[in-house]
Amino acid sequence: MMDTLNPGWFLKARLKTRQLLLLIALDDHRNIHRAAEELHMTQPAASKQIKDLEEMLDVRLFERLPRGMEPTMFGETMIRHARMALTSLALAHDDILALKAGLAGQVEVGVIMTPAMALLPRAIARVKQQAPMLRIGAHMEASNILLDRLQHGMLDFMIGRILEKENSAGLIYEELTEEPACCVVRVGHPMLTAKKLELKDIAGQPWILPPNGSILRHRFDMMFRRAGLETPVNVVDTTALLLMTALLQHTDSLHVMPLEVAQYYASLKVLSILPIELPCKMDAFGIIRQKDHLLSPGAELLLNCVRAAAKDIYLEKHPQGAAA
Repeated sequence: MMDTLNPGWFLKARLKTRQLLLLIALDDHRNIHRAAEELHMTQPAASKQIKDLEEMLDVRLFERLPRGMEPTMFGETMIRHARMALTSLALAHDDILALKAGLAGQVEVGVIMTPAMALLPRAIARVKQQAPMLRIGAHMEASNILLDRLQHGMLDFMIGRILEKENSAGLIYEELTEEPACCVVRVGHPMLTAKKLELKDIAGQPWILPPNGSILRHRFDMMFRRAGLETPVNVVDTTALLLMTALLQHTDSLHVMPLEVAQYYASLKVLSILPIELPCKMDAFGIIRQKDHLLSPGAELLLNCVRAAAKDIYLEKHPQGAAA
């Protein structure tokens, strides 16, 4: 019996597209004569095609009944995969037509918050100049969620962190930059007028922080402990950006966030950056993709634009931390 688990069996058996079409036609009509007519074949030729396929697989695909044909469980399996194969070929044809027309299909990219502020928008703007009809799906989540989606084939690539060594198997990582943190407050906050601020000046203030267990919260707490200070106790825990910004607008609370994100909100005059340099930063982030995943032309285009935008943004700010 032929080893149907071998991915090359259909090549060795010279499986024909016409046989796949015939399987689908038989499933639709349950009659060899009508199936043959649909494919402009003679009935004997159609019968031979099915017989050859059955001999090739060493199973019976259809039960011959007085008034038609019914697929066996083997036949149902082959019919299902025949439909999938022909659908895939149709999509390949659509992609080819799209490329010929100057389009580039669909790209799915994951991104964490900091590169979502400037890096990815700049890269997408570059892509749209070259391929305006490229459909781009951008998904902003935490790195662990994006890594799971990447490894399940739901993303072409992502911009984030590899948090644990065991998660890095089969992945390619291109570091882009480190992620320093800073302190933000509402516009007009009284502490903005201070000439010099130290950690001890902000430790007793009310804070809006990421929850316990998050990487940034751990780094934030350790920053005070290393300085011999108690960690803030007047705290609201939240990861909801809209709630955080609203709370900052209505209170004199402080908040810690990545510097690049803070600079974006400061440019919009939504928040202000407190004049204190925090000895606190997140791990570096970078481009992450699967080693064995062949990128589509559109995904390759977006990836190259991300690299170019990263060079523009991070090489100037942090030349020692940017990757080519």
